[in-house]
Amino acid sequence: MAKFVFAYRGGEEPQSPEDGEKVMAAWMGWFGELGAAIIDGGNPFAASTTVNADGSVSSGGGAALTGYSVVDADDLVAASEMAKGCPIRSSGGSVDVYEAIMM
Repeated sequence: MAKFVFAYRGGEEPQSPEDGEKVMAAWMGWFGELGAAIIDGGNPFAASTTVNADGSVSSGGGAALTGYSVVDADDLVAASEMAKGCPIRSSGGSVDVYEAIMM
């Protein structure tokens, strides 16, 4: 097994507490489907900055990451299949799948 990072982009914020409960239920259901493959369910991200090569700092922007999770999978294809069930996709978001290289 290898570790993979799911980096979430975009997705709409829930518009009401009821919507928030539905979104959370969808995420918990998906995590339940992934079962023991979940190493770290992760968290959503808030504000960000970028520290550039020259040490300057700029505000985050563009297609910013909105959260992450870490999973175990056999390979990149298997991890990508897992990511297809991610609830962020139903709200217009996407999932970048990265293999974490063991050092």
